[in-house]
Amino acid sequence: MKLPVITISGQAKGEVEFADELLIKNGKGTQAVHDTVTAYMANQRLGTASTKQISEVHGSGKKPWKQKGTGRARAGSFASPLWRGGGVVFGPKPRDYTINVPKKVKALAFRKALSERLLAGDVVVVDELNLASHKTKDLASVVAALGGKNKPTLVVTEQVDKNLKLAARNLPNVQVEPVGSVNVYELLRFEKIVTTKAALEKLGARLG
Repeated sequence: MKLPVITISGQAKGEVEFADELLIKNGKGTQAVHDTVTAYMANQRLGTASTKQISEVHGSGKKPWKQKGTGRARAGSFASPLWRGGGVVFGPKPRDYTINVPKKVKALAFRKALSERLLAGDVVVVDELNLASHKTKDLASVVAALGGKNKPTLVVTEQVDKNLKLAARNLPNVQVEPVGSVNVYELLRFEKIVTTKAALEKLGARLG
């Protein structure tokens, strides 16, 4: 398939060829995408939530009051889960949420996700993306000229230079990633994907 190439000001500057044999045009890979995104989100969890069981609550082991004769319900411990400040029944403990996905499944998911975005016309290709300064408004104007104004936008480059990195820090809807770090979750999360011509070739190499 052929994709139009434009400048950062939005002017046409030729076309770039993306090999059709690298694209998935059927339903294959949908489950791989689901499994990969589920694993990615699970792997972001720290698993540090922790509560104290009755045996871990600090305090005296003395029986609050005698078993009989007080007219109150019997109580055996100040750390009872029924009491304020007591232990927690079946509460969370530190654990590992990591899910491992086979390399071939990851590769298929990446290929499927990129194919869907390319076929849907959500990928904008620019000849190059060099900013003269690190000002946020410069990058904001470039993103707006490329059709990403007020839209979550992923900017993919060969290497993230200093100006681009600094300019993107204060744009909550813009994320800049080098081509080698782009993952399936990011390909699906953003409404618009802006990539340089050179970065697109490397994305194609990852599919191959």
